[in-house]
This record gives sequence, C-alpha cells and structure tokens, in this order.
Amino acid sequence: MDQDFYYNFIEPDIVLADFVENLGTFHNRSDEAKEVVIIPDGRVDLFFMQSPSEPFHIALVGLETYPEQRQIPPQTIAFVVSFKPLAVEYILHTSIAETLNIAKDLPDDFWGFKAEDLQNFELCCTKATQKIKELLPKETDERKRNLFNLIYSSKGEMSVKELSENVGWSSRQINRYFTKQLGLSLKTYSTILRFRASLEHIVQGKLFPELNYTDQNHFIKEVKKFSGVAPKELSQNKNDRFVLLSVLKGK
Repeated sequence: MDQDFYYNFIEPDIVLADFVENLGTFHNRSDEAKEVVIIPDGRVDLFFMQSPSEPFHIALVGLETYPEQRQIPPQTIAFVVSFKPLAVEYILHTSIAETLNIAKDLPDDFWGFKAEDLQNFELCCTKATQKIKELLPKETDERKRNLFNLIYSSKGEMSVKELSENVGWSSRQINRYFTKQLGLSLKTYSTILRFRASLEHIVQGKLFPELNYTDQNHFIKEVKKFSGVAPKELSQNKNDRFVLLSVLKGK
C-alpha cells in the first residue's frame, strides 16, 4: 500500500446486506494530489469528504460506465457508503439516472454528519448503519430483490432472458426499471458486474478469461473499455492508481 494513501473498507451489518456493499474510508496523507483511476464497479457511492482546499461536503455518485482519471487533493479524508442498486429506490428514495458518470451534491447536513466525524471511522460506520437501519423498508418487491440477488450471485453472467424467466418479470419491464432508476440497461449493468468479477482474477495475475467471455480478444477489449488499459497493465497497478484493485489485493 502507498504509505501516504490510507484506506479501509469493511462489510456492513448483515441486516443491511441487501442494500449496502461496504463502508469505507480513505485518507490522502500526502501534500501532493493523488492520481487515481475510477473504474465502473456497479456501486452507488455516497461520499462525505473534506480537505484543506475543499470544505466538508457530501455527494452522491451515480454508476460509472467508463474509466475516469481523477485527483484526490492533498490531505483529503473521506467516508464512503457503497450502495447496491436496490438501495436507490428503497433507502435513497430517488433516481440516479441523471447522475450516470457524475456526482450530485447533497445538503451539508445530510444524515446529520459533521466534518469532525471523518476523523473517526468507527463513529462514521455507527452513524451510517443506524441511519440506514431507520430507513430500511418494511417491504420490498420480491421480484426486484430476487433479480439483484441473481445478478450478483451470477457475477453478471446470466442473460436478460434468463433473469426475466427466473424472477417472473418481463425483460421489457426490467429494462424500463433500470433505465428509470439507474440510467442504464440491465445488460450494461450485468456487463459491468462481470468486469468487476474479472478483477479478482486479474489481481492474482490471471490475465485470461475465466468468466463467460467469447475469447481472449473479447476479454481484453472489455477490460480496456472499463479500465482504459490492457489486463497486464491493469494487474501491475502502477502507483496504486486503480484503488479498487488495491483494495481487492489487500483482502
């Protein structure tokens, strides 16, 4: 791990598992900006951040469909809640269709967080967990719950037709739901999850397709599409710029 860039991600309380993938923090301790590449991972991130150059602010980041280079300012500290898509409707009570590949600023008092909370990761986790528990729905549409469980468990490898038949929801209605809530199609989302699953192999130096890719060329093309580089360069992860890969390697 880059000694000037600290991060820690943990799994949430089990009762939040349908809606939250993990809770995390990162801190750029350096006096230099940290160059990173954000790659699509199928998660919706809620950021609480602060740095000497930027006051405390909160932002909701929609799904990503392409890689993007960004800079994390010096001395930035952040707390992150990474949501699964089902949370968009049932916890956040909004649509993120208009925030595809962008962020939306939220009020500075969102969920009652304060700038000083960022210094204590355990406190942030406790506050976020308590707030999400308060927001847990009494009921959810079982078709949607089953759909996302299948997408995750199959690592995006089930076709739209297979998913539709398994959950008893027409592919047309599913795609309408995805477009309205998330801003992309089910097929695109599944492709992103398959790419993310392949990262666990790439981080181990396995530079060939182990999932449902047509062939090696298809695998390389898709890795380049979502990361901007070939599998070999991605696996090298120079300067820990692909933070998601660094996190996977640190598991």
